[in-house]
Amino acid sequence: MAAGAAKLNVLLACALLLLAVGCKASPYWPLEIGFYHDKCPQAESVVKGVMEYAISKNPGNGAAMIRMLFHDCFVEGCDASIFLDPTPFSPTPEKLSPPNDPSVRGFELIDAIKEAVEAVCPGVVSCADILAFAARDASCILSKGTVAFDMPSGRRDGTFSNASEPLKFLVPPTSNLSDLLDSFVVKGLNAEDLVILSGAHTIGRSHCSSFVSDRLNTPSDINGSLAWFLRSQCPADATPGGNDPVVMQDMVTPNVLDRQYYKNVLSHTVLFTSDAALLTSEETARMVEDNANIPGWWEGRFAKSMVKMAGVEVKTGDQGQIRKNCRAINYH
Repeated sequence: MAAGAAKLNVLLACALLLLAVGCKASPYWPLEIGFYHDKCPQAESVVKGVMEYAISKNPGNGAAMIRMLFHDCFVEGCDASIFLDPTPFSPTPEKLSPPNDPSVRGFELIDAIKEAVEAVCPGVVSCADILAFAARDASCILSKGTVAFDMPSGRRDGTFSNASEPLKFLVPPTSNLSDLLDSFVVKGLNAEDLVILSGAHTIGRSHCSSFVSDRLNTPSDINGSLAWFLRSQCPADATPGGNDPVVMQDMVTPNVLDRQYYKNVLSHTVLFTSDAALLTSEETARMVEDNANIPGWWEGRFAKSMVKMAGVEVKTGDQGQIRKNCRAINYH
């Protein structure tokens, strides 16, 4: 009987060891695919349903979710800190920081998704996971199904948000390649992730103030015809919060998530210095050419880089909380 108990203990120890090694060997650790399978099986389908409706009304809603995920994950990790509204205790949260205000939008859409999810599973699904699912669904819908992937979940919501933080980690569109790479490396991402995720600039809009000063008012490599068009749309003194119209980032396929962005980079028909900067090194220029010229090359890599970015500095387990309202932390 003692021998049997000893054998059982050995088997149990081996099982626990395999479980621990298996979890840590997961490419998504500490997140997991299907985290809400038992807790809230409808969660991902509810998010997808709201996203399909929102994008059918305005494709820009999808672009907003993808951009918001980037802006959230690069500041305090992927913890929904970008959603928090000002309070007397925290009067200047991230959303009021210049990299986010007024260009980041989609907060009302997040409110709508959260309300729909709370209706079926109150207090279970984090706002951070809702954003990750929404960005995943936006990628699939706007790419007409060519960018389809599972999004690991299990993130929890942060309780800190300050407008000074985005200024440290979100480099402006006037940045050169070195600054862009540095901002990605510090988050555990690499040059390929930078090039691949930049492809999201094939959708969405930009305020004129993000490119007028360094692309139109001073000599640049921007295509002459595009420059002429942009000058017809943008005042030379465009400033955030002032006279600052918006233009589409990709004039060819503005509402489709595709590899057109890389063709635009090669033809110098991109808006930002940070886009043009991808041609300033042999390594990144070669990536641009591959993405532009090889069908299907970019789509799979974009999916992988999205999952990788959505795992940056996540809060899990006992960290953070599951907010009841994405705009405010729980105090009780």
